[in-house]
Amino acid sequence: MIMANRIRSNEIAILLQIAGESYEKRAWHGTNLRGSIRGVTAKQASWRPSKHRHSLWEVVVHCAYWKYAVRRRLLGEQKGSFPLKGSNWFRRPVQMTERAWREDIKLLEETHRSLWNAIASLKTSDLKKKPSGSKWTNLQTISGVASHDLYHAGQIQLLKRLLKQNS
Repeated sequence: MIMANRIRSNEIAILLQIAGESYEKRAWHGTNLRGSIRGVTAKQASWRPSKHRHSLWEVVVHCAYWKYAVRRRLLGEQKGSFPLKGSNWFRRPVQMTERAWREDIKLLEETHRSLWNAIASLKTSDLKKKPSGSKWTNLQTISGVASHDLYHAGQIQLLKRLLKQNS
């Protein structure tokens, strides 16, 4: 990870703080994305509230995908390097094992670290730029992916409560 003293500007530092708080750092808003899955088993993660709804596991992989997509946009990379085939939503679990669940959590962790490093590598002037084909600036995109983490953290908290009620 790039050290904080190498961060180029206050704006970038603030975005890194927001990205960190929405994913894993302690924050006033309560549970973040990483905290929402702490202690969750593969069986719990695979539960879905109804046949056509996403499982908590699928939400985790969906978040990993969007961290990848944002990093790719920020750095101007081509599509196609996400380790899973497809985009956006991925049917999970492929294998109902604790190992498979931990591997998908690791994927989330790796995509978060990669995104964090991409944000840290930006210059303040990059924040106003719109990636090719995007309606949104880099600033809006980074802010959006942090909001996306928190939205899904809340969704996961609700899924866990529903699971308890249905157990």
